[in-house]
Amino acid sequence: EPREMITSLMKILPAPRTEDTGLPQQVEIFDWVRKTTHALPPILDARDVLEDPRKMLGLLCESLGIPFDEAMLAWPPGPRETDGIWGGRWYAAVYRSTSFQPYSPKPDAVPENLEEVLEKCNEYYHVLYQHRLGQ
Repeated sequence: EPREMITSLMKILPAPRTEDTGLPQQVEIFDWVRKTTHALPPILDARDVLEDPRKMLGLLCESLGIPFDEAMLAWPPGPRETDGIWGGRWYAAVYRSTSFQPYSPKPDAVPENLEEVLEKCNEYYHVLYQHRLGQ
């Protein structure tokens, strides 16, 4: 959800741009995959995953033609080799986690100077959201 994403991103980037959210790039990739494969790529919404991880990961696995594994629902704490150079900066909460945590709404408001960014992010988000798994 763009409002929650932007207010979270602001903790690291005080004035994020639309491009900093990754949403324009995700829509570009979505469109490319759809045009190239003539099929809709699977889309997950983070809130859906947090509200029912087993169901949503099951739907993802089904859409990809791979088996679901219970090990997808829990993991050991700490960093992973695949985290990349920004892992230590972005993944502190992930490093402490061992499973999916229930969704908890974030009440923070987007500041007035970022309302235009929020509007554009909402447009991109809704392009993807309408195609999400489990709707």
